[in-house]
Amino acid sequence: MTTKLPVQIRTRKFIRNALLARRQFVIDVIHPGRANVSKAELQEKIGEMYKVSELTRIFLFGFRSQYGGGKSTGFALIYDSMKDAEKFEPKYRLARSGLQKKREGSRKQIKEKKNRGKKVWGLGRRIARHKAKKANS
Repeated sequence: MTTKLPVQIRTRKFIRNALLARRQFVIDVIHPGRANVSKAELQEKIGEMYKVSELTRIFLFGFRSQYGGGKSTGFALIYDSMKDAEKFEPKYRLARSGLQKKREGSRKQIKEKKNRGKKVWGLGRRIARHKAKKANS
């Protein structure tokens, strides 16, 4: 299916958050005949709606499709600048959008490192931490 069916975007609960230097709102996406709409496509459409020059300043998350399909609801943030986005946005969302490096290693590795560090006390603690860091990388 090469032709994309039309999508309608409605915004609700629009707030201009001056403390966090952003605009935030709930998005209702009406997409009959389509399973869902990609975040990249929504980013472009919201960028046009709100006249945003850099699409990387738009963060979309928390989308849920309504039962029966045809409608999804999510949340959008548009930061005033990239500097503000990097300052206030959580690291995982920055990594998701490709603005920051993703965390290396699994949860299990992180916990094992923590527990190895707990076993050693006193003067040898710094050396043990160094060995744990070497083993992890």
